[in-house]
Amino acid sequence: MAQTVSISARAALQDGQTDEVMVMLVIITHASLPAPVYLSSDPTVRISADPLAYGTRHQGEVYDFVLMGAVLPDDQDKSPPKTTLVFENVASGMAKAIRSILSPADVELRLVLASSPDVIEARYTRLRAVRGSYDASQVSLDISREPWTSEPMPAGRMTADRFPGLH
Repeated sequence: MAQTVSISARAALQDGQTDEVMVMLVIITHASLPAPVYLSSDPTVRISADPLAYGTRHQGEVYDFVLMGAVLPDDQDKSPPKTTLVFENVASGMAKAIRSILSPADVELRLVLASSPDVIEARYTRLRAVRGSYDASQVSLDISREPWTSEPMPAGRMTADRFPGLH
């Protein structure tokens, strides 16, 4: 499905120099988390002075700024979209959180411009954190989507109860 991207966002992505900053917003949800985790790749605004915290305000939610790198989800033939999020300068609790999660977490990625954070330029939904790794300086999350080939086709099974005319 094609996504409509504003001219400002296209210019920000393609220009060698621009005043626009593309911001990646990450929403992580999991059954073991009491609330979704909202993360931003840009310190757009000061959230609080004590303790000093920066982040991005997007549609009523505060996304906490973390040093993060990402490759946008690819569109390879015969494989589901995938990306890796890398969080730098991690706190000691992040590795513990990754070790405690036994099932994949749900992830949504949103791209916005820092000058207009409420306008979503691109959205990647129904992603799953399939693998997490960590070391002393960073935490990496491999994120993917279930391959379309694993979907049953047709959606229903051809049983005598559902399709009596076939049997």
